[in-house]
Amino acid sequence: MQLNIRIEGNQGLCGGPSELHMQACVVTPSNSTRNNESLVLKVVIPITSMVLLAMVIFGILIWRGKHKSKSISVPSFATKFPKISFSDLARATAGFSTRNLIGCGRYSSVYRGKLVEDEIEVAIKVFNLETRGAHKSFIAECNVLRNVRHRNLVPILTACSSIDSTDYEGSSDLDLLTMSQRMSIVVDVADAMEYLHHNNQGTMVHCDLKPSNILLDDDMTAHVGDFGLVRFKVGSVTSSLANPSSSSVGLMGTIGYAAPEYAGGVQVSTAADVYSFGVVLLEIFLRRRPTDDMFKDGLSIVKLTEISFPDRVMEIVDPQLVQELELCQETPTALKEKGVRSLLSMLNVGLSCTKPSPHERTNMQEVVAKLHGIRDAYLRGN
Repeated sequence: MQLNIRIEGNQGLCGGPSELHMQACVVTPSNSTRNNESLVLKVVIPITSMVLLAMVIFGILIWRGKHKSKSISVPSFATKFPKISFSDLARATAGFSTRNLIGCGRYSSVYRGKLVEDEIEVAIKVFNLETRGAHKSFIAECNVLRNVRHRNLVPILTACSSIDSTDYEGSSDLDLLTMSQRMSIVVDVADAMEYLHHNNQGTMVHCDLKPSNILLDDDMTAHVGDFGLVRFKVGSVTSSLANPSSSSVGLMGTIGYAAPEYAGGVQVSTAADVYSFGVVLLEIFLRRRPTDDMFKDGLSIVKLTEISFPDRVMEIVDPQLVQELELCQETPTALKEKGVRSLLSMLNVGLSCTKPSPHERTNMQEVVAKLHGIRDAYLRGN
């Protein structure tokens, strides 16, 4: 029996026996299949991507953490800070001899010493804890030195706590220094003060800059120390680092070096630091302390420089500097005049720092730029 089939015009037909030569049927996925594919696209793939990204980030953090720990790992106190006893310090300073006394402050004294084991020169600061405020001064200094790093700031090597005490009195005089050495010391101190005022998180006011707080190493590089009175300024707010909740108003600094406005109980300021720096600069070149007996009846180291500047400056500066300049006779006018001009330029910076009004004083950024230029020009000529 033979069955005839007519399919012309039935365009939707598909499949069937191969003899009919119809097109293959397209299989449409069921709703459940489509839902599964949608779930994969919307949920599984994003979650997988996030997990992989998190793993990559975690791996990077672990790598950076290991790398960082290798480069700036902080050792324990026992390995980083040498343990030194009171007897070691007494031996290093010859029993805290007055001949090793660098300077005295309100809360402490500083001695020059040489550690026996390490054979290194150090400055040893002894706090008198019987003096009210000494403990806060120590805390303030620790707070400062853990936050600042600069080649011209004195770093802390270690600490020693002891019930032993010593009595000490004395004074120290400046060693004989050449013109270029004095210039370099002034530049180093200016660099340190500029860093405290302008290149730190916030502004630090030293409040007690004076020669006894400036230490020289074997290379004659100057380092500013004693941060017990430092004040931290953020905007118009000033606080003590020993007691951050308290503001600082009243007597600050040391007689002869403290800015005149402090006598009126004004807030501490960088301008007052600039004044102290100016006095230190004048003292270095005149070799006269601002507290010398000659300074009375309205005459001060600043006033003496002002009335002598510029024509009579050579009459008031350290005679050693005059002698040093007089020895430059190979070229009778060139070297001597260049030295005198450099000296005048240095003193002029000192005068610009010690103006009576804080608003008239040069800031430390400008001071640093001027002093570097004067010092470098002088060294090139010699």
